Amino acid sequence: MRALLVFLCLLMLLTACATTTPEAIREAPPVDLSLAEARRDVAAHVGQRIRWGGRIAAVENRSNETWLDIVARPLDSNGRPRAGDESLGRFLARVDGFLDPTVYAKGRQITVAGSIERALTRHIGEYPYIYVVVKADTIKLWEQTVDRPAYYRDPFYDPFYDPFWPGRLYPYPWYGPYPFYPYWR
Repeated sequence: MRALLVFLCLLMLLTACATTTPEAIREAPPVDLSLAEARRDVAAHVGQRIRWGGRIAAVENRSNETWLDIVARPLDSNGRPRAGDESLGRFLARVDGFLDPTVYAKGRQITVAGSIERALTRHIGEYPYIYVVVKADTIKLWEQTVDRPAYYRDPFYDPFYDPFWPGRLYPYPWYGPYPFYPYWR
């Protein structure tokens, strides 16, 4: 009994240590400001804490920092961007140091926690776009997942097949035992 209790305590400790998502990413700030609200009046929200995420559109490495152009998406309860085509707009995340553009590649999901710095106008194609610049102090690059359709069914699944049907009472003749063991000769 004592060994079981020690095992359960160790298991709980390992499970608690297994979370790799930083708390700033998991927990939303007290005032959850949306990107649309921040874009309306950036000057009023300078210095406010945010937690936004989405997909990386571009990576620009400068001499001592990296700028990430991110297409914002809604976040789930853990801070991960939701899948789909919904876009909340774009923002720029300014990260100290070098981020490898091969790892932080276009299309990867990322969540950023930091504070709003200023507004910056850049062109997307020929369209002038007003970006909200965020000084990121915590970032989380999410592992890549395979997007599957919402409903996936195994084409070889047979709901009426039961290999443990008792005795020789088979509801359908094609599920009965093979009469010639091991195969036709």
